[in-house]
Amino acid sequence: MASSSAAEPHGTGDPPFGLHMMRGSADQPASPKARKRRRLAAIAVLASFALFGLTNCTGEAPVSEERQSDSPVAETLVRYGFYAYFEPVSALADSQNDQHGERDASGSGQQPPNRGGHIGYEADLLSAIEAMDGFGLRFVRSPITEWGGIWLMAASDSFDMTGGGITALDSRTRDADGATVIAFTEPHIEFRQSLLVRSADAERIRSHGDLHATDRVGVLASTTGEARLLQLLDVTDDGRLAPGTRVHTPAGVVLVGDDGRHSITASGASADLADRTRLEPADPNLPDVVYLGELAGEQELLDALSRGDVDAIARGTIGNAAAAFDSDGEFAVTALDQAVEHGGFAIDAANAELRSAINAAVAWLTDNGRIGITQWIADNTVFATRARQWQPPS
Repeated sequence: MASSSAAEPHGTGDPPFGLHMMRGSADQPASPKARKRRRLAAIAVLASFALFGLTNCTGEAPVSEERQSDSPVAETLVRYGFYAYFEPVSALADSQNDQHGERDASGSGQQPPNRGGHIGYEADLLSAIEAMDGFGLRFVRSPITEWGGIWLMAASDSFDMTGGGITALDSRTRDADGATVIAFTEPHIEFRQSLLVRSADAERIRSHGDLHATDRVGVLASTTGEARLLQLLDVTDDGRLAPGTRVHTPAGVVLVGDDGRHSITASGASADLADRTRLEPADPNLPDVVYLGELAGEQELLDALSRGDVDAIARGTIGNAAAAFDSDGEFAVTALDQAVEHGGFAIDAANAELRSAINAAVAWLTDNGRIGITQWIADNTVFATRARQWQPPS
């Protein structure tokens, strides 16, 4: 999820956001509905720092409403794989999510049939596509619990399309042999990176430049959170690791040489670094990077932060904001990055018809990029409302 935008200067940063201040007081505990509203409002506050309208990754204008005519007429079943651990963008419903009162796009408060337990922003967006009269797409949804390479699964025999808060990067369109196998849809969401820290450390760690050798930063491998952190700390240059970096793996410690052979990007890493567990920068003044959550999701990172095993988590602001609010004041969001990432759905590069149809539907439902996660947080029926306004082409 790395961006070409200029890196945030070391030693500067936005004030920490202690989202616990927005919850009900101890004297007057908030009701579940009020707590949910405040939680979503807290996420919206941070999300709005980046989301001022969507453009695609090439800088071209969003898909126009005239693309309606590209819509399929007969119903088409789309096998869709979604990442299960990126709440509130894309998640698998469970008792934890249920306690937040997640609802379907219709606002009924009930999980609709055939959603495969899929909840969140992207879940409601896809449900709205299904509700567009005459559009003819139906999604057969299956959760994916491992993040690494989830975008490439859209080119497999198992799925036609994958999603779950995936930043659209050119490097993610190619397989291990360098062949282009994936195409991303036009963007429907934007992300910024940040740090999640314990509230007691929020003043000390206001930016990435405030991280020091005594700190440990938790990340999920092959995410833009990892890639951007390493870039901001000057551990990587265009993905190539600095000589002297030590990467711990189950097979032993890999010492990075000066031949440029070892790299870590948001799309993957050198083969011998694939199962990395810890990274020690060559600069002794920089923090260690700890890898967690590949099998259990980002909850493993949150647990490590709570225990004190790590001092910060480097990941997207939307997820960090939700975690900060849910922590009852234990966590805060700091170090808001200025670089903006664009997220879309991954589709087999050979399936131009499906990509065109999804682009047309997303353009309509987002009002050509004017409606995004901030608007959905304010009213999670916004996509369902747009779907009802859709008129199939004559």
